[in-house]
Amino acid sequence: MEFPRSSVVKSADYDPEARTLDVTFRTDRRYTYFSVPEHVFDALITASSAGEYFNTHIRDHYDSLERH
Repeated sequence: MEFPRSSVVKSADYDPEARTLDVTFRTDRRYTYFSVPEHVFDALITASSAGEYFNTHIRDHYDSLERH
């Protein structure tokens, strides 16, 4: 899913079976977040500010790995 209005998040994709969230930032850095509940992804895509939601509810709350 693309986030055209976000100055932080470029896109995010969720895999419900693996419970992974892949986030690409405007800087083109990509991270995978692990053990993310689906409701967190649902809230991210409906948030009035994807960047604010990400910083408050995802970053530093889930294990992650930078993708190259």
